[in-house]
Amino acid sequence: MTTPRTEHLVLPGVLTAGQAAATVAALRSIQRADGAIPWFRGHHLDPWDHVEAAMALDAAGEHEAAERAYHWLAAHQNDDGSWYAAYADGDAHRVTDRGRESNFVAYVAVGVWHHYLATGDDPFLDRMWPVVHAAVEWVLRLQQPGGQIGWRREDDGTATADALLTGSSSIHHALRCALAIAEQREEPQPDWELAAGMLRHAIRRHPERFLDKGRYSMDWYYPVLGGALTGTEAQARIAEGWERFVVPGLGVRCVVPNPWVTGGESAELALTLWVTGESDRALEVLKSIRHLREPESGLYWTGYVFDDDAVWPRELTTWTAGALLLAVAALGGDEATCAVFGGRWLPLGLDAECCGGGA
Repeated sequence: MTTPRTEHLVLPGVLTAGQAAATVAALRSIQRADGAIPWFRGHHLDPWDHVEAAMALDAAGEHEAAERAYHWLAAHQNDDGSWYAAYADGDAHRVTDRGRESNFVAYVAVGVWHHYLATGDDPFLDRMWPVVHAAVEWVLRLQQPGGQIGWRREDDGTATADALLTGSSSIHHALRCALAIAEQREEPQPDWELAAGMLRHAIRRHPERFLDKGRYSMDWYYPVLGGALTGTEAQARIAEGWERFVVPGLGVRCVVPNPWVTGGESAELALTLWVTGESDRALEVLKSIRHLREPESGLYWTGYVFDDDAVWPRELTTWTAGALLLAVAALGGDEATCAVFGGRWLPLGLDAECCGGGA
C-alpha cells in the first residue's frame, strides 16, 4: 500500500510507486519509537540529517511520524537553544559529540515550516515556536561582523569564528524559514531580518570570509540551494562547477578529484537544479544514481568509488534516502516542498547591500 501522497514521489526513471512506498517504509522502520531518526540502526543521530529525514516523511504524507521527529528535537533541546552534534542510536541521553554546530541547530526552522505547510497544523506551530526561536537566537550569537556565521561551539563554550560556506548557506535558508514562521505568528523579528541580509551579502560578495572548501561539491551548489544566489548568479555558479563535480551517468563527486560519487550530494544538486528551473537536468542527475539503490531495503548506499567499482562506505543512510525523496517531491510538485526550497514566498530579510553592508 502507498501512503496518501506517494503520487508526488513517483518519477519515471527514478521511482515507481512501489519503490517510493518501500523507501518511505524503510525510513519509518528506522525511526525509533521516541521519534529519533538515526543515520541507520546502530549509528548516531545528528540534528540536521534527522530533520531532512523528517521532511521526507512529510513529503510522503507520513505526518504523524514527522511530527514525532520534531517532538524528539523539542524534548532534547539544550537550555541554551542548541543541540549536540551527535547522539547515540537507542540512547538519546548519550551524546557522542558534545560540540554544537550552527547549521545543525538552525535547520529545525526549515523542517518546522515544511511540516506546517504540509499540514496547516497551527497547534504544532505554537508548540515549536519557542524551540525555533531559541535555536535561531543561539545560532545568531555565532554571527561575525562580516555576516558569516561561525560553524561550531565546543562543549566548554569556546566558539569558533571560522565559517563554512555550505553551513552558512544552509543557515541562510533556515533564517528565511524562521522569518516565515515569525510572520505567520505575527511576531516580527527585525534582528533576524538584518542577520539574514548580512549573511546573504557575505555569501554573495565575500568568499574570503569563509574557509576554503572549494574541493567539496556542497560548497559549489549550496549558495544556490540555500537561496543566497538566484537568477543569473545562480546559473553562472552551477555552470562554473559542472565539469568538475558531475560524473555523467554516475552522480556527483563529493570531493574533487576523488573518484567517489555520493547519493546525498547528487540528490541535493538535483534539488538545486529544480530551484534554478532546470528540471530536465535535475531528472538526469536523479536517474544517474539509480545504481545506489539497494532493492531489498529500498534505501540508498551513501556512495560509490567508480575507479574500484565499489560501494563505499557500506552504509544505507536515512539522509541519503531523505535527500532523494525531497528532490523527487519537488519535481513532482509537492506544494510544501516546492514552497520551502523554491523560496519564492520566503521572506528575504533586509538587503545588506542597500543598508550600508556593501563593503
